[in-house]
Amino acid sequence: MLEYKKYKRIFVIVADSAGVGEEPDAAKFDDVGSNTWAHAAESIGGLTVPYMEAMGIGELDDIMGVKPVKDHEHAFAIRLRETSNGKDTMTGHWEMMGINTQKPFQTFTDTGFPQALIDELEEKTGRKCIGNYSSSGTEILKVLGEEQKRDGSLIVYTSADSVLQIAAHEECVPVPELYRCCEIAREICMRPEYLVGRVIARPFFGEDKDSFKRDGANRHDYTVSPTGITALDILKENGYMVSAVGKINDIFNGVGIVKTIHTATNEEGMDETIRQLKEENWTGICFVNLVEFDSEYGHRRNAPGYARCLEALDKRVGEFVANMREDDLLMITADHGNDPIHHGTDHTREKVPLLLYSPSIKNGKYLEERPTFADIGETCLYNFGLKKDPSMLGDPIVELFE
Repeated sequence: MLEYKKYKRIFVIVADSAGVGEEPDAAKFDDVGSNTWAHAAESIGGLTVPYMEAMGIGELDDIMGVKPVKDHEHAFAIRLRETSNGKDTMTGHWEMMGINTQKPFQTFTDTGFPQALIDELEEKTGRKCIGNYSSSGTEILKVLGEEQKRDGSLIVYTSADSVLQIAAHEECVPVPELYRCCEIAREICMRPEYLVGRVIARPFFGEDKDSFKRDGANRHDYTVSPTGITALDILKENGYMVSAVGKINDIFNGVGIVKTIHTATNEEGMDETIRQLKEENWTGICFVNLVEFDSEYGHRRNAPGYARCLEALDKRVGEFVANMREDDLLMITADHGNDPIHHGTDHTREKVPLLLYSPSIKNGKYLEERPTFADIGETCLYNFGLKKDPSMLGDPIVELFE
């Protein structure tokens, strides 16, 4: 029988990009003044998030509409700083599970990709590449989608992230063919001079520029594997469940993952997470990424949309909590910021919240800020009586076990 100190199942839910204020080194990233939660709340005159308010989110920052609640018996509330040198999805998630990334992935936001890369991609795929600049995924379909559909070319574009994205209409470039092209791009982009964190397949459908829609269900991320041992590796090697919901499997390139459920929306992600909470009997962790905060609202600088998305999450948190067992632990956190009123469309270098809730916690309170996201993964290992690798960051949050 698999052993555990207090919690049989740990659910780590990442509200992708929901930061709670600038890091001490924000100036280095041109992110002074960023605060995703607070600015989203201000855009609608105040948030209504009663479940996360009751867990102590209001103690982590001054968030309009959210009261600081000192008495949250069943929950601890903490701010986490990022040790790694970056503010991207992979860096943040990898640090949660113990990796300290000091060499950031490359970005090509201002210049597009080198012509030599594009030439090689065209030669190896047999398809012309169009675009090659930084753009919103929905906007570039309006500009180039009809040309791509007509010619069977590939729309290549990037963003403020370390990413190469390839979009193609499913009628002229079937999804398996798009995946083949992305696999070629991933191989090319493993070279040091081109190394980006992710290559993403972006299939779309529709009749014309006014009706094109991205096919979220068939999106596929081609990432690089983590650069070291993670808490997920250790859990899996010792027979514990590591269930990946959303894009978690892609972020870790499948390494350390036992089971994968891909989801396209936050609601789908929470549906699956609550299903595993209600219906499945396992020991280990369920690691969840809810991407729409970042993809639909942060990068698009839609502050009211971001705020409503936080409120929607809170309703699902209420549903989740109502179905928890005494030996379940819920962790709600983020991987970076993406302030929806900040300049540009990039992520922002922010601290992240960590709300820890269980019916079995009896001494919940605000805890002092901690120096790394990796305390999340190390707490999971500590709960299951496992030791981290010497290369890993993190200390357990021992208050959870008192």
